[in-house]
Amino acid sequence: MTSSFTSDIDLDALGVVHTDREIHQQPRLWREVAASLAVLRREVDAFLAPILGDAHARIILTGAGTSAFAGAVLAPVLTRRLGRAVEAIATTDLVSNPLEYFTPDVPTVLVSFARSGDSPESFAATQLADQVLTNVRHLVITCNPTGRLATTSATRDDALVLQMPDGSNDKSFAMTSSFTSMTLTAYLAFAGEVEPAHLDALVAAGEKLLGARADEIRSLALTAPGRLVYLGSGALQGLARESALKMLELTAGEVMAISDSPLGFRHGPKSMINAETTVIVYLSNDPYTRQYDLDIVAELTGNLDPSRVVVVNGTTAETSAGTAVPLTGTADLDDALLALAAVLVAQLIAMNTSVALGHTPDNPFPSGVVNRVVQGVTLYPLADEVY
Repeated sequence: MTSSFTSDIDLDALGVVHTDREIHQQPRLWREVAASLAVLRREVDAFLAPILGDAHARIILTGAGTSAFAGAVLAPVLTRRLGRAVEAIATTDLVSNPLEYFTPDVPTVLVSFARSGDSPESFAATQLADQVLTNVRHLVITCNPTGRLATTSATRDDALVLQMPDGSNDKSFAMTSSFTSMTLTAYLAFAGEVEPAHLDALVAAGEKLLGARADEIRSLALTAPGRLVYLGSGALQGLARESALKMLELTAGEVMAISDSPLGFRHGPKSMINAETTVIVYLSNDPYTRQYDLDIVAELTGNLDPSRVVVVNGTTAETSAGTAVPLTGTADLDDALLALAAVLVAQLIAMNTSVALGHTPDNPFPSGVVNRVVQGVTLYPLADEVY
């Protein structure tokens, strides 16, 4: 299935042409990403070897907005797989507080995620890293070969640019295929080639969500939640943050959405629940973590209509409460890969809710109050004498 809409619907009139196509192309792009990284394997390994071979070196994953959440999804899983700290720090933090995040004499690889590579903070973060750090390498993961970040990094000996497949540079306002393509690329760069069976399972789960399960996911959108909560642990907390942002963006803020961890939600944020709240819980594939996820599901179904507690579940185990959205065949994937399939649920809900509320997902802000590439940021120089 290549669209969430029937052939008799005018997608141009709904303002959803690009968003719909870019959501549905993702399983195909995942295979292209994996094939591309396999070809570049030696080059990537050689570039990362000086950092991965130094136990004291830092790995910082950075980007703004959705690109920052790619790092938030990956950092917990890569920390576990690599046996070393991997940090997700947004460019919006690095640019405003560089001396609080960069440690001058510690070797660092700065992994920059950038759909366009033209956001002001993207380039500024690399400049500040060069200024503050004595030993830094730049891994640039971008969807735009002509963006400023890609073109300025391409000629540097201390930088490697990984270009995403054609079509991944989303034309829609919101990042969808760019997010999953860049996340998978970084995962493969650091964790190594994914097992063919795991890639097949990921692609199959994505295709099933976008095909056979599309109608039931659309029905979740048509409940028109007044408030929406996404919950996830570890890597899936980063996914929850991205999921909430998709709803805010595509409905132009009409549906207020927040994110948290299942344990953190009880500590105050649970106050937002009312009869019109829908909560979506991403269940971890890690059996230890999953216990906490299931506890919050059980608690929430005692507070809300079970139809408003949606459980996105990658394991074969069934939950006894809530509305289940199974990700068939993904039980053996770690949570960073699970997140790539699970985010399709959030993307579809956000797109369909946007259309149902009369917004245009390709450009929810026709007045220009919010832009596809951030505008209006003033960048200030950092004086050498302050560090």
